[in-house]
Amino acid sequence: MSKLIHNPALAEIQDISETAATFVVKPLEPGYGNTLGNSLRRVLLSSINGAAIVAFKIEGVSHEFTTVDGVKEDVVDIMLNLKNIKFKAHTDEPVELRLEKSGAGVITAADIEANADMEVVNPDQIIATIDDDKTKVVMNFVVESGHGYKTIESASEDRLHSDMIALDAIFSPVLRVRYKVDNTRVGQNSNLDRLDITIETDGSITPREAFEQAAAILVNQYSALAGSTEMQAAPALGEEEDEGASELLALIEDLNLTARTTNALVNNNIRTVHDLINLTEQDLRELKGFGSKALDEVKDKIAELNL
Repeated sequence: MSKLIHNPALAEIQDISETAATFVVKPLEPGYGNTLGNSLRRVLLSSINGAAIVAFKIEGVSHEFTTVDGVKEDVVDIMLNLKNIKFKAHTDEPVELRLEKSGAGVITAADIEANADMEVVNPDQIIATIDDDKTKVVMNFVVESGHGYKTIESASEDRLHSDMIALDAIFSPVLRVRYKVDNTRVGQNSNLDRLDITIETDGSITPREAFEQAAAILVNQYSALAGSTEMQAAPALGEEEDEGASELLALIEDLNLTARTTNALVNNNIRTVHDLINLTEQDLRELKGFGSKALDEVKDKIAELNL
């Protein structure tokens, strides 16, 4: 038996929905299921970057303990609704957004003016309800990127505009993480772990992106502690016995496709050969930015791999 610690393998990704997936990691050395599962869960819930409103202003309103003329909700209720708006950030800098709504009706996140640097993920989120046809509501927001939790005291100190009302913010795009550890075997070796970790996000990031970011964060943290020490690792147990599975887990970037085709696939969340071969020709044609030349190139590559 090898004295080296075997590397784990991402054996399977089970998509539950667009915002939830289960990642199966196996086989693992005995005890490593809980070691990896617990550390990944903690990082996923605390350290993945997201975006949230940290300050806002309603025209004609000076503080949060008041009401808005012609609006059903008071300012505190509006604050709670603003916290539920999810954003996908395309910049690390704070972004100022604006909303204007006139006449009776429901104000939703879809009414926020479009901005190239900040994308609203849940446009149906209700902000307030205007119950007077003559009322016009004007709001300004500051949205920041970050991770973890930002207290209202910290948000107040960092405000871009002193006349804005500060909000405490939960930046994490990961809503829930759960994991379980079961026994698995490879050949005659039955004293091995299998880790199933399920990730649910708010839609601003895919579960796959969250999983990979969490793993990368842990790698960086441990690498900083390892100094110049290097440890040789053995390949995943059973890797030699299942070359086909290994090919299916190969990254799109490793297929030597043209940059245009690779980018089109990755931008549509097709990251492995397994993801690719599960698509029909019609599915590929409907991908954003994926043309007929890219389709021919992919078909040739799949034929080359005998898949």
